[in-house]
Amino acid sequence: MDMQEKAITMLEAQQAKVKPHSPQWMVGEQLKDLLRAEPHLAELVEQDLEGKEMSLAECEKKIKAHADRHKTGNFACVTPLEAEEIIREFYGLPAAGADRPEPVPDNVFHLEDFF
Repeated sequence: MDMQEKAITMLEAQQAKVKPHSPQWMVGEQLKDLLRAEPHLAELVEQDLEGKEMSLAECEKKIKAHADRHKTGNFACVTPLEAEEIIREFYGLPAAGADRPEPVPDNVFHLEDFF
C-alpha cells in the first residue's frame, strides 16, 4: 500500500466513527480530494492523523470557529476554498500548487543511465 492509499485508509477509519455527511465526515472528504490531487502530501497527513489532536473532529472545530467568526444573523458559511485553506493550515500542508515536485517527462534520457 502506498502512502496515498494509507492516508486515505486512515481518513476513512476516522470517518467511520462519525455520521456520514456530518461536518467531520465532510472534512475527511475534502482532505481525501486534496490527497488525490496532490499525492505528495500523503506522508504529512498520515503523520498528523496518528495523533488524536490532529483528528478530523479537531480540524472541523477550526472550520466551525471560522464560520462562527463570520456569522451573519443565524447564517454561517465557509466556502470550499476557505475550508481548504483551514485544512491546509491545520495539517501544515503547503498552499495549493506550492512545493509540488516537478514532473519528469517520460522521454528524457540521462547519459549516466547508460554507464
